[in-house]
Amino acid sequence: MSLVFLKEHTTFKIGGPAGEFVVASSEAELLSAVARAQKNNTPILILGGGSNMLVSDEGFAGVVVQMALKGIRYAEKGDLVRAIVEAGESWDGLVADTVAQGLYGLENLSGIPGTVGASPIQNIGAYGAEVKDTIEWVEVLDKHTLKVKRLSNADCQFAYRHSFFKTPEGRALVVLRVCFLLKKNGVLNLAYKDIGEYGVRKNIMDFSLATLREAILEIRKGKFPDLTKFGTAGSFFKNPIISQEQYESLKIKWPNLPGFPLSTINYQLLTFKIPLAWILDNVCGLKGTREGNVGLFQNQPLVLTNFGGATAQEVSDFAQKIIKIVFEKTGITIEPEVERI
Repeated sequence: MSLVFLKEHTTFKIGGPAGEFVVASSEAELLSAVARAQKNNTPILILGGGSNMLVSDEGFAGVVVQMALKGIRYAEKGDLVRAIVEAGESWDGLVADTVAQGLYGLENLSGIPGTVGASPIQNIGAYGAEVKDTIEWVEVLDKHTLKVKRLSNADCQFAYRHSFFKTPEGRALVVLRVCFLLKKNGVLNLAYKDIGEYGVRKNIMDFSLATLREAILEIRKGKFPDLTKFGTAGSFFKNPIISQEQYESLKIKWPNLPGFPLSTINYQLLTFKIPLAWILDNVCGLKGTREGNVGLFQNQPLVLTNFGGATAQEVSDFAQKIIKIVFEKTGITIEPEVERI
């Protein structure tokens, strides 16, 4: 059996060989692979589009199961429509299909690489929207019991780039399919600054689902490397969430520092989400910084890029330097969004 290198199955284009590589095109094939790994006490990695992970140069000494369950079913629910989607479906393929059918809810998440199964795990978000806002339930396989169960939106414990699936208990669950609750007659979310600027530039007075999707795809294309040429996992770091006190302190030094309030108690602000890209560019002067084969993308400094031939260790070392510089400049500790395997 020939080795399968995970760099061929991740958008970072980095990663050593899998101990065993299995493509699961059915629930039965997935169950068989998981059961065998459990019986042999072998580590198991569920792989979707490989778009949010950095795999070790040594690879993964266990069973890698590529999720290939496919299918999209629509069912009307009054003025709403349920889209029940198998985990192996392309995320952007799903978004394109819902937009073509005139269904509102996923359009702001256009252009995100990866598969549907990864979307609730990461609570993917972009351009003022998060996937948690449309998910009704998630069906999962428990790797320990080999039983299938359904988690409600509340069960998933969604937060910013976080969910129950990232907790120690939740990591035992494999997403099989996701049910999205979409609207036949919705209101477009046009609040994000980039969308407004695009509308002015293109002289679009009234966006439709289709034109909003086109806008977001074009905006993303200008901010992210071409995946056919370079490796990346998209935004490598999370935008930091800091206290109001820390935000106000930083504003004294950098008056133009953007910040978005997240929560209130008794009308008192608690936390602010800070655009890390702004800090990397305007405070740290790191936009476009490159060391060897790794660097921050010139058009979007949140994006760590493999310009060709980079190793996982090079990326990790470079990321640690960025973390150190940000902390020294601002006192903010930033965290990777990308999972290290």
